[in-house]
Amino acid sequence: MTNLDQHLIISDEVKAALAANKPVVALESTIISHGMPYPRNVETALNVERVVRENGAIPATIAILNGKLIVGLSAEQIEYLGKAGQAVIKTSRRDIPFIVAGKKDGATTVASTMILAQMAGIKVFATGGIGGVHRDAQNTMDISADLQELANTSVAVICAGVKSILDIGLTLEYLETYGVPVIGYKTRQMPAFYTIESGFEVDYKLDSATEIAQSLAAKWQLGLKGGVVIANPIPKEYSMDAKEIANTIDQAIIDMQAQGVSGKDSTPFLLARIAKVTEGKSLDSNIQLVYNNAALGAQIAQQLCLA
Repeated sequence: MTNLDQHLIISDEVKAALAANKPVVALESTIISHGMPYPRNVETALNVERVVRENGAIPATIAILNGKLIVGLSAEQIEYLGKAGQAVIKTSRRDIPFIVAGKKDGATTVASTMILAQMAGIKVFATGGIGGVHRDAQNTMDISADLQELANTSVAVICAGVKSILDIGLTLEYLETYGVPVIGYKTRQMPAFYTIESGFEVDYKLDSATEIAQSLAAKWQLGLKGGVVIANPIPKEYSMDAKEIANTIDQAIIDMQAQGVSGKDSTPFLLARIAKVTEGKSLDSNIQLVYNNAALGAQIAQQLCLA
């Protein structure tokens, strides 16, 4: 047993799929514990897994439970995380050793899901939106650990762009500096999470899962480490009014600053406030874009097995 094997538990289904070179899609768990209330969080997580299966891949929802790194949660484990909610520790790279050593429960963010996916040998990860450079970062230095993980960890992340509560332009500049490609799926514009367009261009527009998988394979075969952002716009029918959501976000940020919320509590606070103001419309959009990303992730994972 290696040092890693004593900490890492991969479900039998995921292990068998990886051994047989079958497509697997990693899924995060922060969306379960911190993304929405119970029981909708559990219902959504199970539906995301179903969408992955319907599109020809095996889902691997990832979390830390009792200090063990679990890749491929059971339905019972998802239910447990959903009920525990925010009592589960939101876990990024810096937190992992302490959650493991303390035999605690941790919900994985984009960064930590990428880490555990790479440990298990999974190359494709579908989520909602990635973290990035926060607004006013020139004063706060608040930059998500997701971006450094993308620079260093060789996992492709399918998302609906950068969360629109962030500074999208600065996030793209940061990714460019660290050599992280941003692919637009059938679009030349970076989507803005709740809306289809942000006004910022992506690096490459690719129109099929096959093209994306071939590009991923070429990058990693050449020994170019690091991830890739695959920006998949929210389906048009679920896209929100750009002006309405921008005004809502601006007010939510003012409220957050007034209440002194910062660090890893910022994103859950803002998303909850936006959901309240929009009377749940933003949460509905969030769920639909995750389903959309799960479908594309499964298709890319399929093609990557053939590349």
